[in-house]
Amino acid sequence: MLGLFSLCFQIAIFKSAVIRTILPAIFLVTWLSGCAIPRIPASATRDHAFITYWPPPNDNKKLRLAVKDLIDMKGVVTTAGCEFLAKNSSPAKQDAACLAIARQRGVQFVGKTNTSELALAVSGINEYFGTPRNPLARWPLIPGGSSSGSAVAVANNEADVAFGTDSAGSIRIPAANCGIVGLKTTFGLVLIDGVYPIAPNLLDTVGPMARDMAGVVEGMDLLQAGFAARYRQAVIAKPSANGIRVGRLYIKGTAPSINRAVDSALAATGFEVVKLDPEFTKRWDQAQKDASTVAAVCAWIYNQKFLNQLGVTNRTRAIVALGAIEYRTTYRAALRRQVAWKTAIQSEFEKVNFIALPTMQKLPPLMPPFGGSVAFEARALALQNTQAVNFAGVPALAIPVPIPNKSVPVTSLQLVGPSRSEAALLNAGRLVESAVKR
Repeated sequence: MLGLFSLCFQIAIFKSAVIRTILPAIFLVTWLSGCAIPRIPASATRDHAFITYWPPPNDNKKLRLAVKDLIDMKGVVTTAGCEFLAKNSSPAKQDAACLAIARQRGVQFVGKTNTSELALAVSGINEYFGTPRNPLARWPLIPGGSSSGSAVAVANNEADVAFGTDSAGSIRIPAANCGIVGLKTTFGLVLIDGVYPIAPNLLDTVGPMARDMAGVVEGMDLLQAGFAARYRQAVIAKPSANGIRVGRLYIKGTAPSINRAVDSALAATGFEVVKLDPEFTKRWDQAQKDASTVAAVCAWIYNQKFLNQLGVTNRTRAIVALGAIEYRTTYRAALRRQVAWKTAIQSEFEKVNFIALPTMQKLPPLMPPFGGSVAFEARALALQNTQAVNFAGVPALAIPVPIPNKSVPVTSLQLVGPSRSEAALLNAGRLVESAVKR
């Protein structure tokens, strides 16, 4: 659920204070397991997008909905992408609350989608069910996590809409990697009862993923009653980019070609673009670190029971164990800064309608040839610009925009909006989508 694997992970690897803790043995095994041949995958589809798949009938006219396997579906085991849970859990007794509208409307559920194990790794690699295959390029790119299967199912046209979860970027990162649209919703807007927890009281959200903005609107209408009507009102209120003011946030380390692609998309859309000041950028950078710390600690709180279980990979155990270190060191200070961060971003939204920045700092990396490792996950984490949004609790939209590159045709623009601005945010996304397709 995360796009987790916090910056604390990188710090923990290299700081001697951490190296002297209980983790050396875990790290050693994890490094070695990164070079091991993966186990035979148990995915329900050849592209590994699904853990459980129900092919729709050939004459199906209904919307095809895929659901991340962190979300309970009555009668189906919620595996959270984990071998131990797949083999030792009972089927869910009832649906998660976020499926209520979809059930009422009789959409065509096509399956439960794959995810990083326990939703704790940003690469999207899953050693048990197999890693979902990113179709964006000829080369084997990572799909991004943790909603990797949802993104691949949509990109491969196996679903019209997929539900994902996002605690630190887990909808937006796989959407960016796979060239689709993904919406992280306002914290608390969509009920998360029946969703496997990462940080349910602080960060966790459910949101839709689709190939285009129209599909995301359909997905939001399945998550929030009356959303389609609110979206139509937003379109009527702002049929063009005139009068929409966007604050451009520049993040150190971003590839120049990605910055150019984002700037070109904003200019083509016709937004009034203003550069945000360096002080806000510093606050954003701190919020990125704080959100990662909180996510890591909460992952430890909810998953420490798996540290000694067979059927959980050593890599995941290392991630969970690191949360205990963060709890003792940086967690409380991070939480104390959350209110100030929410105030800071709200102050920016009094000056601009939206904030724009790349979803990722670079193009998605190639899949490692022999499975994931601690170092690879840390490298993948460093590419994402998403955690600060979760720490603020506001919505954000990942939109594919063209980039002149021989192997990967698109990168991703992230638009961030004020709390509960999903309708206006998707309308702004519609304007970008239309501009870049001309």
